[in-house]
Amino acid sequence: MSSRLFAISFDAHQPGRLAHFWSGVLGLEGADDSYDGVALLSGNDAGYRLGFHPSQARKVAQNRLHFDLTSSSLENQQETVARALALGARHADIGQGPDAAHVVLTDPEGNEFCVLEPHNNFLAGCGFIGALACDGSQAVGYFWSEALGWPLVWDQDEETAVQSPDGGTKITWGGPPLMPDPGKDLHLDLVPDDDQQAEVERLLSLGAKRLGSAHGGDGAVLLADPDGNEFRVLTRR
Repeated sequence: MSSRLFAISFDAHQPGRLAHFWSGVLGLEGADDSYDGVALLSGNDAGYRLGFHPSQARKVAQNRLHFDLTSSSLENQQETVARALALGARHADIGQGPDAAHVVLTDPEGNEFCVLEPHNNFLAGCGFIGALACDGSQAVGYFWSEALGWPLVWDQDEETAVQSPDGGTKITWGGPPLMPDPGKDLHLDLVPDDDQQAEVERLLSLGAKRLGSAHGGDGAVLLADPDGNEFRVLTRR
């Protein structure tokens, strides 16, 4: 058994507004399916959606998870930055320094993301959303490889990365030290291949912890991975 990555989901105070921002930045269309919130079709080979889940959580620290957007040229990088700023993004200083080739921005609800310089070989062929870059341990990278059935494509110096066998966005973990819980963040929403309860038990055996039922009345089960990051196991679709 395994789970499919259904959505990379934002905690959102205003799901529709935040979805509009990311739709404009990435050129994505809305998903016409049942979801506890708003969803966009990512158009990515990894096959997930972008979800915007209603939440009143308050952001108190830098996100543990953020998107790395790729660029085909310096002009393309500048275009992406300009488009994001026009839609409500802001420049952010997270210690990257004045000589950094990538640009760090925040979306209208304060979620950090990076617009990378061109010729990033590690993310070549991964699509516009090249990576979901995560603060996390080597152990949590191993956990998510088993949970999703995605092979490790990087495992060195306590840094790990996984990628769908179909390609697309990589999920990466930068190793210790682990940043504090930001309160408001991005999360993974999974759909089991078969029985939800059996899949929950499998994930628990891999090191997840049960947190209870997720809000929204959609039958989702709320778990935390070995680093304490919340994720949801939805009902089968």
